[in-house]
Amino acid sequence: MTPSWALAFLTWAPHPGGPAPNRRWLGRFLRLAALVIALAACAAPSGVSPTPVPQQNTIKDIGSDTIVNLALAWAQAYGAEHPEVNISVTGGGSGTGFAALINGTADLANASRAITPEEVAAAKANGITPVQHVVSRDAIAVIENPANPVGQLTLPQLSDLYTGQLTNWRQVGGQDRPVVLLSRESNSGTHVYFLQNVIRLGQSKSKLLFSPDTLLLPSSEGISAEIRQNPNAIGYDGLGYVTPDMKTVAVAAADGKPFVLPNIQTVNDKSYPIARDLYIYSAGEPTGPIKDYLDWIAGPEGQKIVAQLGFVPVK
Repeated sequence: MTPSWALAFLTWAPHPGGPAPNRRWLGRFLRLAALVIALAACAAPSGVSPTPVPQQNTIKDIGSDTIVNLALAWAQAYGAEHPEVNISVTGGGSGTGFAALINGTADLANASRAITPEEVAAAKANGITPVQHVVSRDAIAVIENPANPVGQLTLPQLSDLYTGQLTNWRQVGGQDRPVVLLSRESNSGTHVYFLQNVIRLGQSKSKLLFSPDTLLLPSSEGISAEIRQNPNAIGYDGLGYVTPDMKTVAVAAADGKPFVLPNIQTVNDKSYPIARDLYIYSAGEPTGPIKDYLDWIAGPEGQKIVAQLGFVPVK
């Protein structure tokens, strides 16, 4: 379609009553008219819309520091395959993730513990029904400085150490040195799990607490750094955060039971006594991009990353 400005130019001509144009003027006019027609032909038709830009979908994923590196790896790999989806991942602890899910500022909450009935009630009061998705399994490894000769502990011994009933390594077969207790902060799901299943030995009515002398550290990296530099320290962390420069303690469920080291096999056969599921919670049944992402995590590609980072695949 020829634009209106081109038509206006082409319909212009010398007035019929005026002098006749000479050949030179007429030649210039015809060449200019041909240029106008060519430019009009190159112009985009006014009725054609520009190519639409794909809609960007953003998924906000908040929570457990145990899972945060795994969640970042998932987000990076999935984003490379699906550039139309932007996945924002932050840590802060399982409690932080649940709080964000409850108040509607997160689409997904990563958690190293199950959601509590109180948290479910708070979410439902805001019109949100949390839905649990098991995305990995994990062992909580008990770790020491390599200089510590103690290599085996029972769950009752760990409970006594972390409640302050045992305060010297000599009391559990080690050297005459004071025990330095390390733990994650109380907002951590790993802290809560360790309290319930190690310090309280899984007894729901127990009121045992961490010793007041326990050093509460804000991250897995903080525990690792203290373990490396302090030969008297003992800590615990997700198996995926254990490095070769730490000593992993073999744990027995009770006196007389076998001492077992944490690894993929002992988590799957349930012989290691401090193992758990890791979760992602969605706000209601997932749909659209969120469902696609969670399906991908549960599939071969997502679970391959689980194993690569030292965690235990669900399947």
